[in-house]
Amino acid sequence: MAEVPSSIQLPMSAHIVNVPQPQCAYNASKVGVIQLTKSLAIEWAKRGVRVNCISPGYIGTELTLNSPTLIPLIEKWNEMAPMGRMGKPEELEAICVYLAGDTSSFTTGSDIVVDGAFTCF
Repeated sequence: MAEVPSSIQLPMSAHIVNVPQPQCAYNASKVGVIQLTKSLAIEWAKRGVRVNCISPGYIGTELTLNSPTLIPLIEKWNEMAPMGRMGKPEELEAICVYLAGDTSSFTTGSDIVVDGAFTCF
């Protein structure tokens, strides 16, 4: 059977409590996705299926940059960010290509954080 890569993207909310927005249920659900990733990786490894997830930081997507709910939070996020800015969607591309390719054949059950050091606090 051919090896099948799999990945899930979820925010860094599994690693930190986001502020200033209250979102305890959202954060808890993201922690669950990481554990689901690890559990599926164990269960499917012998079948050649790799399961990984990506935890991006605040990313300046079209949705984020145009959301009336989120626009007021962007300045605060940038002030708190070690790099002083949100990430760009294209800054996630390389990790997606890695996970989809053969060079990641020994990578499974991993949560890869791409957040400009935001979760280092």
